[in-house]
Amino acid sequence: MTQTFFNEMFEYGEFDVRGLAATAFAQAGEPRAHYREFFTWMRSQSEQQMLKKRAEADAIFRRVGITFAVYGEKDVTGAGTERTIPFDVIPRIFQRQEWNTLERGLRQRVNALNRFIHDIYHEQEIVKRGIVPADQILRNAQYRPEMQGVHVAHDIYAHIAGIDVVRAGEGEFYVLEDNLRVPSGVSYMLENRKMMMRLFPDLFVRNRVAPVAHYPDLLLDTLRAAAPSGADNPTVVLLTPGTYNSAYFEHAFLAQQMGIELVEGQDLFVENDHLYMRTTQGPQRIDVIYRRVDDDFLDPLVFRSDSTLGAAGLMNVYRKGNVTLCNAVGTGVADDKSIYPYVPDMVRFYLGEEPLLKNVPTWMCRKTDDLQYVLDHLPELVVKEAHGAGGYGMLIGPAATRAEIEAFRAALVAHPDKYIAQPTLSLSTCPTWVETGVAPRHIDLRPFVLSGKEVRMVPGGLTRVALREGSLVVNSSQGGGTKDTWVLER
Repeated sequence: MTQTFFNEMFEYGEFDVRGLAATAFAQAGEPRAHYREFFTWMRSQSEQQMLKKRAEADAIFRRVGITFAVYGEKDVTGAGTERTIPFDVIPRIFQRQEWNTLERGLRQRVNALNRFIHDIYHEQEIVKRGIVPADQILRNAQYRPEMQGVHVAHDIYAHIAGIDVVRAGEGEFYVLEDNLRVPSGVSYMLENRKMMMRLFPDLFVRNRVAPVAHYPDLLLDTLRAAAPSGADNPTVVLLTPGTYNSAYFEHAFLAQQMGIELVEGQDLFVENDHLYMRTTQGPQRIDVIYRRVDDDFLDPLVFRSDSTLGAAGLMNVYRKGNVTLCNAVGTGVADDKSIYPYVPDMVRFYLGEEPLLKNVPTWMCRKTDDLQYVLDHLPELVVKEAHGAGGYGMLIGPAATRAEIEAFRAALVAHPDKYIAQPTLSLSTCPTWVETGVAPRHIDLRPFVLSGKEVRMVPGGLTRVALREGSLVVNSSQGGGTKDTWVLER
């Protein structure tokens, strides 16, 4: 692929512009205004230059240790396989006005979700009004009865939310998933920007791209603001499961960026209804934990008795209001896929507003009529496990084999309450550098929303891209990659 090829490709619109219409290209094959400067620059780049930059990015990511572990894959020593997430050098670009619209919708949604979590652990008004069935909450695997009636600081449960968004048409955003437990990926958003600025500094002279580097400062402000009353100079730590966790790089990275201690369960102990960490200077009282450990492993006296990842007695300290956990225990009930269909109703119920962001139409297979429709249309639908994550446990009907479809049919009939189904949206794509050149690939976006005294976010997020042709699965564990996300200031 030569520089001439680039010129011909852009000039004559050799992309599948039907898929690119909502991102980079108009129907006529011309770059949209906010992509024009980038593609003007790209025409001046040779294939050799771009390949060299891609190799440089991969080498730097590997040297710095920006990797993730793939569960289920083992190397020769028996340890989990470590991979770098493929990084694409073509950014995903937003106009400022479009971003502002998305941001308003995200703030609204996260506000409603926080109100919902508080409600179900207190008055349960949304249940009493018949909007959300009681069994969908009380029988939910993520519901924590231990949190019933527990007061949390400022009534904020999801301090950090990662909301997965896709665009299916001009200015038409859909939320795919709400991640409220221990959402990950923000380190890749930050490192992708650093990498683009290192590889292509001239691009940031030609384009006024809104910064994202201040995210760790916003995160630390959010965590400190969540401290229990009376903690004037709160001590904040990041609790990690340890080096074998797939997101350990992110844990260490964020702790370093915020200037806080990275701790494991063995570093913590409870005494006199307060939580402490062991230091070389003696015990240090902890006020706020940014926890990257799942609920089940936080306290062996309350949840899993075999866990060594948390601290015995932590929940008692938490209930007494002497430490804040970010995110709160029990937030998972609100990001479960069986609760997802009710989020627009939450917005209307708690805020008295119409939702600014759409849900993907969803069939709940626990309902007889919905199940029958799904069984009749399996080859056309996406079927997901209600408690699934990471792109696992999914059926993408149009891309599935007959055997895969029949296997899911049997699973649905046997356990319909474990599944939901959705249509296969005509997701927008973005130009992506793949082995065969530049081609359209499906993308989603995970912006990170911080809730404290106010709801804040940086202009951007983690754009994930399905590198396999035709694939709709963007998860890194399923072969996806990432892009830098630009929000243009003008």
